[in-house]
Amino acid sequence: MPIRILPNNLVNQIAAGEVVERPASVIKELVENAIDAGATSIEVRLVDGGKSLMTVTDNGKGMSADELVLAVERHATSKLPDDNLFNINFLGFRGEALPSIASVARLTIISRTKDSDSGWKIEVNGGEKSAPVPAAHNQGTRIEVRDLFYATPARLKFLKTGSAETTQCVDIMQRIALANPGIAFYLYEGDKKKLALPACNGDLFDARLERLGAVMGREFSDNSILIDAERDSVRISGYVSLPTLNKANSLSQFLFVNNRPVRDKLLLGAIRGAYQDVLAGGRYPLCALFFDVDPRYVDVNVHPAKAEVRFYDNALVRGLLVSAIRNGLNAQANRANNAINLEELVHDNIPDFSQPQAPQTGFSWEGLKTHTSPSTPQVSRIYQSLNQGYGRRQAELPELERKFSVRVEEVEDTVQRSDVGPLGLAKAQFHDTYIIAQNEDSLIIVDQHAAHERIVMEKLKAGLAQGNVASQILLIPEIVDLPAPEKERILAAAPELEKLGLAVEEFGTTAVIVRETPALLGECDVKKLMTDLAEEMAEWGTGFELTEKLHLVCATIACHGSVRAGRRLNAEEMNRLLRDMEKTPHSGQCNHGRPTYVELKISDIAKLFDR
Repeated sequence: MPIRILPNNLVNQIAAGEVVERPASVIKELVENAIDAGATSIEVRLVDGGKSLMTVTDNGKGMSADELVLAVERHATSKLPDDNLFNINFLGFRGEALPSIASVARLTIISRTKDSDSGWKIEVNGGEKSAPVPAAHNQGTRIEVRDLFYATPARLKFLKTGSAETTQCVDIMQRIALANPGIAFYLYEGDKKKLALPACNGDLFDARLERLGAVMGREFSDNSILIDAERDSVRISGYVSLPTLNKANSLSQFLFVNNRPVRDKLLLGAIRGAYQDVLAGGRYPLCALFFDVDPRYVDVNVHPAKAEVRFYDNALVRGLLVSAIRNGLNAQANRANNAINLEELVHDNIPDFSQPQAPQTGFSWEGLKTHTSPSTPQVSRIYQSLNQGYGRRQAELPELERKFSVRVEEVEDTVQRSDVGPLGLAKAQFHDTYIIAQNEDSLIIVDQHAAHERIVMEKLKAGLAQGNVASQILLIPEIVDLPAPEKERILAAAPELEKLGLAVEEFGTTAVIVRETPALLGECDVKKLMTDLAEEMAEWGTGFELTEKLHLVCATIACHGSVRAGRRLNAEEMNRLLRDMEKTPHSGQCNHGRPTYVELKISDIAKLFDR
């Protein structure tokens, strides 16, 4: 068959395969066009998840009749005034969206400019367009997309259910809304309102935080850190979550380059690296980060969907992102997502004691939740203990008191009031695991193992940075049997382990011998330590740099060298731990990203008793 030029309709359908994947991609293109047109309010309506009908209405500058005719032609755009692909200042610029959509669906556009007496309407069905005709409309544009993929039935089979497609549309709308807090966004599925985000007022950062709270939840806005850093032609701003606020996936990591939502492996990897010391593997922080880059130093023309970008200087962007996040975390080093607002979290109201009531045997703590993850082990154990202890008969109180290893009166004489810091004065140890402390306006509950784990970790890192991690020679070297693969991993990492005070040598064919351990550990289970290290090294693989590996080893060693849950502490030890926490970076969370303490405000507790 001889070479020939394909028909325009077929060319548009091929292009549509890259631009239009599902209703959400149509919504993305049309909403971005509305933003480029200067709209301050955008409304989207869906029927059957957008498969039957999608409408996007805005109050932008609108289009004239002549512009409507050009708008549905391929590569027709108003967004490249100087024909320079290296100076792109709009979200759209390829001129492919409308003709691509029109080639696989029934497209209707009604638009009116500010100075026009009436609007104009144009229809395109399967690539066949009609002449524009007058139509009644307010200033702005309304676009209807009916019967998506009716012209390409094979693509229609790959769409999911209406509810699933609606979810995707909501997600893309939220991403665009985060980058444009000054614009109002509304989305309806049939008669149901799925998204309502009024325009945010105030300066840029206040408006962004308000929009972030509306999209990502108040928990994020209350437990986030402001990021604002600039270097050369790149500026990074936005918010990242405290390490104790994290999720099991990266779906809540929103990235924007010049206000364009993107998913970039370079940036996602940099975020992971910035949190490496304060977050457990398999957990992801929440963030919304905005990259303002000189258009000459970023390429957004990588793919028709414009979801990928390429930076002129990857090292500059990655380095700035890592340092910006770490500086933010260091500035809030002792802050944690640990406050508990009892007034918001207790469902039941205080009863009216003036009315006769049936006798009650106890109070239920089931409605009590924390701002930390509900699955946080130490928090759930605290409330379980409280639930078990509350409501006991007066005669059983001595049994409850015996669970305290240190009594209040024993603590008072062990520390000077002037030495008490933000974490207060230790009052008791509960279940040989949790330290109960009191400051001026709060009751603080500390997980002794998690807190000491962070302290040991930071001391190891400081010693590593100075090149002088102190080690202790074992009087009797420890011989540890390991499977061959694990043994090889330990021996391969022996030079790095030695920098951390762990001296390991080969011993026979199936074992290693440990001659020195870090002095910070004191007495520890060397066999368990080496076994855990070998297993975790298998998970790390080769994807980590040397410094990252050393920090991961530090975390494992710190876990084994910390005060264990169940160890009874005296008053002096408890207060020393609190003081060490106050001067240790990142002491608000352990090496795995879990909170080391929770705080109960006295004002919130008082409200429970109607005081």
